[in-house]
Amino acid sequence: MLVKRLLFLFLFIIGMLAAVQDVRAQACTTVGQTPATAFPVCGTNVFTQNSVPVCLNGDVPSPTCSGGGYQAINPYWYKFTCFTAGTLGLLIKPNNSGDDYDWELFDITGQSLNAVFSDASLVVASNWSGVTGNTGTSATATSLYECASTQLPATGPPPFSKMPNLIQGHDYLLLVSHFSGSDQSGYQLSFGGGTASITDTKPPALQSATASCDGSRIQLVLNKRMQCSSLDADGTDFVLSPAPAGLKIVGASAGNCSGFDMDSVTVTLNGPLPAGNYSLAANTGTDNNTLLDICGTPVAVGQSVSFSFTPAQPTSMDSLTPPRCAPQVLQLVFSKRIACSSIDADGSDFTVVGSSPVTVTGASGQCDANGLTNRIQVQLSAPIQTAGSFRIFLKAGTDGNTLVDECGLESPPGSLPFTTGDTVSAALLTDVVHLGCRADTIVYGYPSVDGVNQWQWIFNGTDTILQQDPPPQVHSVFGTETARLMVSNGYCTDTTSVSVVLNNGIKAGLEAPNILCPKDDAHYINKSTGTLDSWIWELGDGTNYSGETPPDHVYPQTGIETKYTVTLIVGNAAGCYDTAAQQIDVLRSCYIAVPNAFTPNGDGLNDFLYPLNAYKADNLTFKVFNRFGLMVFESHVWTQKWDGTVNGHPEPAGTYVWMLEYTDRDTGKHIFQKGTAMLIR
Repeated sequence: MLVKRLLFLFLFIIGMLAAVQDVRAQACTTVGQTPATAFPVCGTNVFTQNSVPVCLNGDVPSPTCSGGGYQAINPYWYKFTCFTAGTLGLLIKPNNSGDDYDWELFDITGQSLNAVFSDASLVVASNWSGVTGNTGTSATATSLYECASTQLPATGPPPFSKMPNLIQGHDYLLLVSHFSGSDQSGYQLSFGGGTASITDTKPPALQSATASCDGSRIQLVLNKRMQCSSLDADGTDFVLSPAPAGLKIVGASAGNCSGFDMDSVTVTLNGPLPAGNYSLAANTGTDNNTLLDICGTPVAVGQSVSFSFTPAQPTSMDSLTPPRCAPQVLQLVFSKRIACSSIDADGSDFTVVGSSPVTVTGASGQCDANGLTNRIQVQLSAPIQTAGSFRIFLKAGTDGNTLVDECGLESPPGSLPFTTGDTVSAALLTDVVHLGCRADTIVYGYPSVDGVNQWQWIFNGTDTILQQDPPPQVHSVFGTETARLMVSNGYCTDTTSVSVVLNNGIKAGLEAPNILCPKDDAHYINKSTGTLDSWIWELGDGTNYSGETPPDHVYPQTGIETKYTVTLIVGNAAGCYDTAAQQIDVLRSCYIAVPNAFTPNGDGLNDFLYPLNAYKADNLTFKVFNRFGLMVFESHVWTQKWDGTVNGHPEPAGTYVWMLEYTDRDTGKHIFQKGTAMLIR
């Protein structure tokens, strides 16, 4: 990543170096530019960012890329939930095709949002390629992770990564990062082409309503998170019926609105409700719509919820948010708001009993400006890391009371049940290696423990398998093989990576002279690789040798040119063998001589004039002159032969003078010879 960035700066925006340093010192504060303020998205809309404020979140891990320096620079963050498992297709289309956008996808299920800056196991897929233009995922891509380019202009790695597999019910965070100094032209983000669904198809609706203690406000709970911007502050999104004489809705405000979305609304009346039964219905407000969910789907006009207003009653324990992995905090939800001042900070209002001992150490609320909350976090002394059934009890705390609601009434003692799952460890995977001679087989598996029911295997960063025990992995190319496993039991998730070194491959190899003069020693070099414990040399003339390298060998003189095949058979302790062979041509003679006649008539016999057997002639020069003393041929390589022509034209028959000089390779002596040869036609 650092190479990519430095090359980019050096080649294209040298003048912006100071500006880039300022960017790296500037923290992100704009809504949507931090994980905590991520935009909620769904799979049906195109999300447009016309500009990207310049800032820096910090480094993010990239599990398969070395060197570090992968930064959330000029970022926007997006959050979504997987509603149907499958592959994710996404496309980032820059407004300026010359811009380079990077992205990384994290599975943040049950995790702190800021864990994306430190926990590499959360990374599901990424693309940091320096290739400009569109980027995202593709069904034809082969790798889930693409690292930064090493040179610019970049031609690789590819700007599209393999579509990752999403898990139903898991929460994800998408980082889109743009390194271009102050030139932030924006982009469009869309989802499609994959088999996963990140669109909540549940129709948006009003879920429940309750009146405040004095009947002047109606607390409305929505069935899903909806856009804060779709709520009319004048309350015209709602209709109350029956409407008592003189009573009307005068306002509405969002509850728990974290920048973009809300899950509840407070509807304000101009006076208190009389006791009775009522309904609150969705209506088209002054903004010409009802409430809209994240995907822009409206609540149906007229859809309503009923509620009754009676004299205030104490607020009982309502519900408990289902715990995720190894919970150390339990979240209680109440139908009415609770006075934060009535919550004992030491947690003495609560006890937990169940399958294993649990100690409560504290409690607190998400208190609003009025000191009220409808959610209470109960802190435990340690995470519950085993599966079990439990019950949380409400009792009088050290302040002498249980909880007091917004109407000033004390909640009665009560209890709620909950269950937990075991923590899981992906490190429990097994990898049994079966070594072979031509291929090795690795059998991976995962035991049936801790209630694990979801597995995702990724082999060498490309092949993904979603089953407990994947098919055996056969490798014919020896080296280091990697496997990444993510496991989940619906409560907890864990990821690990393993590397298996396959170094049992063997390969026979030898080197020997291709041509050998009579009485010369043949020198052999063993070039075999691998862990070997046996060598069998067959030298071709009936001589065999058992050892790593045979001594130099002199082949018998036969009086004719003879070819010998040298064979090396190597083996290892596993009973694997490999063979290499090379032919040695032992010449009849290496005596250098020039013929006294030649007949260049194309019959294949004596067609050329050249020094014969000049295998050991170094620095050779061979020249031929005609009867007028003009040189008609010159060569410095003895196998370059004169065919009796000059510039393609045949020379006449007659006597020609030749001169030969060279250095004898064995003695180092300089040799000069001359003579005549007859050209016969």
